[in-house]
Amino acid sequence: MRDGALARTAQGRDLAARKARALRGASAGLASGSAAGATAGRPSTARPAGPRTAPTNTARTSDPARAGRPAPRRGGPRRVRLTAQRIDPWSVLKISFLVSVALGIAGVVMVGLLWTVLSGMNVFSTVSDFFTQVTSGESGGPAFDLMDYLGFGRVVSLTAVIGVLNVFLLTALATLTAFLYNICAALVGGAQVTLSDE
Repeated sequence: MRDGALARTAQGRDLAARKARALRGASAGLASGSAAGATAGRPSTARPAGPRTAPTNTARTSDPARAGRPAPRRGGPRRVRLTAQRIDPWSVLKISFLVSVALGIAGVVMVGLLWTVLSGMNVFSTVSDFFTQVTSGESGGPAFDLMDYLGFGRVVSLTAVIGVLNVFLLTALATLTAFLYNICAALVGGAQVTLSDE
């Protein structure tokens, strides 16, 4: 009888302890909820519960001599080997057309400047006098004028015509070269290029 009373009182104590713990947990939850409501809008600085561990630095090595030095590069500069499999003929046509037009304009300007410099140095008149002396002799034949053949207008117009012809020829040649390269690359492989990061 006495043992049964002791067992009942032990169960009652356990039940009372559980109720007390539940009440403490509920009051702690209410307190934390009110504190969270009061600090809304501010970043939380609370740390998660759990065992505290010291932060470990994985970059540190066991060797103290290597701790302050960066790791050396292995094998020198990197090299990448690439293969040009195909060249787009349309892009080659556009680029070659623009480059040939630029070369034609530069050629006309260069020839005009060169003619102006030579004319200012009296080169054409000296050469014309020399040809006149050689061809006429003592008989007083017809005079030879070099400027009839090498005048400024004639030289610039001839250079412009050559520039226009070069535009068509260089554009067609570059596009044909792109087509031929694509055919050869499909048969035997493209040109290999080695790039380095030096």
